[in-house]
Amino acid sequence: MTIPVTICDDSNLARKQMARALPPEWDVSITFAKHGQEGIEAIENGLGEVLFLDLTMPVKDGYEVLEHIREHDLNTMVIVVSGDVQPTARERVKSLGALEFIKKPIKGDQIAMILEEFGLLTELKEPADTSSAPAAQPSAPPVAPAVKQFEDSSAPISLKDSYQEIANVAMGQAAALLATVLDAFVVLPIPSVNNIELSELRMALQFAGRAKTVSAVCQGFIGNCIAGEALIIFNDSSFTDIAKLMKYEGELDESIELELIMDIASILVGAFLKAFAKQLDIQFQQGHPRVLGQHCNIADLIKPENSTWKETLAIEITYTLEKYNVDCDLLILFTEDSINELNSRVSYYSS
Repeated sequence: MTIPVTICDDSNLARKQMARALPPEWDVSITFAKHGQEGIEAIENGLGEVLFLDLTMPVKDGYEVLEHIREHDLNTMVIVVSGDVQPTARERVKSLGALEFIKKPIKGDQIAMILEEFGLLTELKEPADTSSAPAAQPSAPPVAPAVKQFEDSSAPISLKDSYQEIANVAMGQAAALLATVLDAFVVLPIPSVNNIELSELRMALQFAGRAKTVSAVCQGFIGNCIAGEALIIFNDSSFTDIAKLMKYEGELDESIELELIMDIASILVGAFLKAFAKQLDIQFQQGHPRVLGQHCNIADLIKPENSTWKETLAIEITYTLEKYNVDCDLLILFTEDSINELNSRVSYYSS
């Protein structure tokens, strides 16, 4: 019997990767949902006896979907598929009723093992009962499995969508490392990916409502004809809680604050670039971090007139810590000379 399956993820690339990872012999019909509210509606319409659920989504995120399913006792089996690989994320979704948690990028054999574990593939392995069949009957032609239905199968995967999904996986791995070091839960956003002028980047950061003063460091990277800079920008109001999390009990001054920034920058930049590069078969060499400024205005950090390149592919991620007044921006800025090579690798990854 055909099983209705919903794949709920805001990334077109992730939805199609998930669909391709399902066992080809599994008799299912598939519905795509682009955010949590669509996922809930699919379940309520009988289209999601099995739900593959992302966590970081607009409208309603994965946690809100799980809470809604539990509150309304909806009939579905949920398998979370997420780039947020923090141990706390796994614990929370299991406590909310998810059967299992799978980290991105997904692997087909892992999906098959989980489906088998929960009895969703049993019917594929049960031989037909032929004990009462007539001895001599002409064999019927084989019956093909039900055709999988993709609501948006014809929609092309945009480069921006691909970049966001690759960044999403890298973001989650960096957050998991930071969460372990600080013993805190990192709240993850949807990564922002844009081709912009450096002057526009400065205005965008100012418009985003940053604190009056910030402190920042940057670190260059290069590899496989791709180069850029990673920036970590902290609101100055974060330092008290950062010191507490890093178990520093002395007096805070600029040298201690700089040391704290360097420690967190090393974690986030190193882990993000490693995970980002691995997905695209790149090896980055990282330069030494340098201070951009302490307790200064955001406009003093990014000065287009001092750069040898004007346009950038920018990935922006704002990390915040639950229950703490800590937030920082990770900006990955690729040079304009890198964009063609990057686009080529991302297109290949998405195909």
